Amino acid sequence: MKIIFPILSNPVFRRTVKLLLCLLWIGYSQGTTHVLRFGGIFEYVESGPMGAEELAFRFAVNTINRNRTLLPNTTLTYDTQKINLYDSFEASKKACDQLSLGVAAIFGPSHSSSANAVQSICNALGVPHIQTRWKHQVSDNKDSFYVSLYPDFSSLSRAILDLVQFFKWKTVTVVYDDSTGLIRLQELIKAPSRYNLRLKIRQLPADTKDAKPLLKEMKRGKEFHVIFDCSHEMAAGILKQALAMGMMTEYYHYIFTTLDLFALDVEPYRYSGVNMTGFRILNTENTQVSSIIEKWSMERLQAPPKPDSGLLDGFMTTDAALMYDAVHVVSVAVQQFPQMTVSSLQCNRHKPWRFGTRFMSLIKEAHWEGLTGRITFNKTNGLRTDFDLDVISLKEEGLEKIGTWDPASGLNMTESQKGKPANITDSLSNRSLIVTTILEEPYVLFKKSDKPLYGNDRFEGYCIDLLRELSTILGFTYEIRLVEDGKYGAQDDANGQWNGMVRELIDHKADLAVAPLAITYVREKVIDFSKPFMTLGISILYRKPNGTNPGVFSFLNPLSPDIWMYILLAYLGVSCVLFVIARFSPYEWYNPHPCNPDSDVVENNFTLLNSFWFGVGALMQQDVLPYCIRDYTKDMTVLSSCPKHCPPG
Repeated sequence: MKIIFPILSNPVFRRTVKLLLCLLWIGYSQGTTHVLRFGGIFEYVESGPMGAEELAFRFAVNTINRNRTLLPNTTLTYDTQKINLYDSFEASKKACDQLSLGVAAIFGPSHSSSANAVQSICNALGVPHIQTRWKHQVSDNKDSFYVSLYPDFSSLSRAILDLVQFFKWKTVTVVYDDSTGLIRLQELIKAPSRYNLRLKIRQLPADTKDAKPLLKEMKRGKEFHVIFDCSHEMAAGILKQALAMGMMTEYYHYIFTTLDLFALDVEPYRYSGVNMTGFRILNTENTQVSSIIEKWSMERLQAPPKPDSGLLDGFMTTDAALMYDAVHVVSVAVQQFPQMTVSSLQCNRHKPWRFGTRFMSLIKEAHWEGLTGRITFNKTNGLRTDFDLDVISLKEEGLEKIGTWDPASGLNMTESQKGKPANITDSLSNRSLIVTTILEEPYVLFKKSDKPLYGNDRFEGYCIDLLRELSTILGFTYEIRLVEDGKYGAQDDANGQWNGMVRELIDHKADLAVAPLAITYVREKVIDFSKPFMTLGISILYRKPNGTNPGVFSFLNPLSPDIWMYILLAYLGVSCVLFVIARFSPYEWYNPHPCNPDSDVVENNFTLLNSFWFGVGALMQQDVLPYCIRDYTKDMTVLSSCPKHCPPG
């Protein structure tokens, strides 16, 4: 003690000890890192490769540990467990094992039955549960320790409905994989009651991947506007079968609800003319996002697809991107809670994690710009209701972005889609068209030849020459077929069905009709016409009047000479008959001297000259004569003058 005390009381020694303690504190505060464990539970298939979600989970943790900007004083570790599909008991057991090790959050599993089992354990012990797949949320959901990075499907359903309204579809066929599809598409299924929309719902076969019987029914039913709710792997198989059945033409338009449409190999369909539309949540226009996706592809972390699967190799799927973002969002909450420590939790003891509630609220309040865009959560139910989607469509160059959608502003298509018409020259180039026509001279007729003719060489006429010239200008090929029933096209009033060339156009048996087909109102309701190459119809012709001066007798022009002769003869006949009747009638003889009533002298005004003058007066201006009712040409109003002018008799 006597030796040690002088050493401790030595000022130099004391300064040295202080310096060492200071260095140790600095080293601990700057060099020592806090270790935090995340748990991941993932489904797997027997003898199958590691899933994309598990690969993305490991990839995200390693990226955060390499780049110390997000968590400079924390090192993340992970514990991953694999379970069989739909095995909820095994999922519960693996979750309890991870909680006993001490984890800050559990990621996965993805399927609903296993996820619900893990969720109930996390709720009981106060550990955050992170999901990247869609899960049906009931209205009275009490999963307070739950967030999902998958976009809310009620919002996705509105996005699909907005797209249907933009395309002005009147009839839509919805094809879903399992019963959850009907829940996900509730907004669309309720649309017929609010909009002028007819909906037909079909289900894909559950026990087989052969969708040809279903596609055959859709083709027979002329269902050209189809919405597929299925995974991108199943979508690739459906497209291959649709191509084999001739359903990948410009008459068909498919909308896919999967967010992985970009991962499909669309090379066989680029020049088919088919319309294919979908959504994408990966923000590939961001350079930082593109570099991460490129790094993912270069490292080939994800197992390559099968050669005949119809999928592209090396693409980061949406599930993988969501898992990558999920790890980063939880890490943002860890950064804001440095004093948090994890502890071992037992499933048989209902003692929750003391930091769980605070940590869960930090996760729901976290904001992150990730691979899938802006990430925020609804603080009540933990759903991701605010997100941005890219609308992508198949073009000859591949899948291209044609618009955007977000819950606030809805659908916003690009200007080229809204107002710019398609270039018909480019759309018909290198196309092969089926042309229907009818024999009608001189428009279409069989060519006379001593040698047998085949194909298009059998026909000649004005319409054939017109078609040949159009194909030269626009660069398409064609095959001419005579209409089967030999009719132009009329609608049956009883059942509303069409026949002839119009029916073949409606049924898409022909792409084009070239014939002397009259443009009528009822036909324009069902088919489109080009500008007419010939105008026929009923017209009114009249001669332009000459500018000559009228003659002296031009007043006679309104009537023919025969009519004027008949009028003159009628005038002479009426005047003579009137003269004779006036001579026989006692009423036309009157006393010229009214003051002498006893005079025997009477006179008659209707002399022969006066009779002729009366005829002229009848044509020009009627007088009060004659007195006799029988000679009047007036109607019932003249009868009122009888007591005044006619003596009783």
